[in-house]
Amino acid sequence: MTIEMLTLADRSLAYQRQVGNKNAPGIFFLGGFASDMEGSKASFLADHCAKASLSYMRFDYRGCGSSPGNFADGTIGAWLEDTLVVFDQLTEGTQIVVGSSMGGWLGLLLAKARPERMRAYIGIAAAPDFTEELIWKNLTTQQRETLMHDGAIFEEGAPPDRRVPITLKLIEEARKHLIFQNPLPLSCPVRLLQGLKDKEVPWGYAPRISAHIDQNDVRVTLIKNGDHRLSTTKDLELLGQTVAEFI
Repeated sequence: MTIEMLTLADRSLAYQRQVGNKNAPGIFFLGGFASDMEGSKASFLADHCAKASLSYMRFDYRGCGSSPGNFADGTIGAWLEDTLVVFDQLTEGTQIVVGSSMGGWLGLLLAKARPERMRAYIGIAAAPDFTEELIWKNLTTQQRETLMHDGAIFEEGAPPDRRVPITLKLIEEARKHLIFQNPLPLSCPVRLLQGLKDKEVPWGYAPRISAHIDQNDVRVTLIKNGDHRLSTTKDLELLGQTVAEFI
């Protein structure tokens, strides 16, 4: 599929768009931290939407994948701006927002900001507040000192091709967008898919998100052998079934 560019005054964002039945909701996919729109879940949804004649939008945040920029300059707020501008300018009608990991955080913020256009929200190992809850609170004293001094640290033990910086700017700016401090008012149905063997986002995260959402149409599905990626054939089939619930 052809990659197109949305050119803005201060940045350009790469995206892929499929046009489908305008009488059905579209699917809007948000990828995870340091990921791109060519991942397994994004690609599965592209095929799923093509077969079902559904509109589909996926894109790369600034500094990720095919979008220009320096990844180390990225923040939750900046990537949320990217999400909102793509959503507002390149999609129409109601949308089923599907967010993976960090994209689950951005998807929750999007659902709060654009309630009138939400058909449903689906979180896949959604990781709101991960900068605070899963990174900052788990850093050693030495890691915090290095982060404060150097402005960035790298995940220890990560393969060289997957070593991405965790910046002080990312953690500090993200504190403006935390959701666990107060109830999260959402008006659309919410579905949370979470693997019990997820080593990056603890499985208890999904019930915690559910408890913070201020409405009752929320369902958590725990996958016994599911990992963080949730990209096995059965995992993707479950994602397709979850999307189909709202078509």
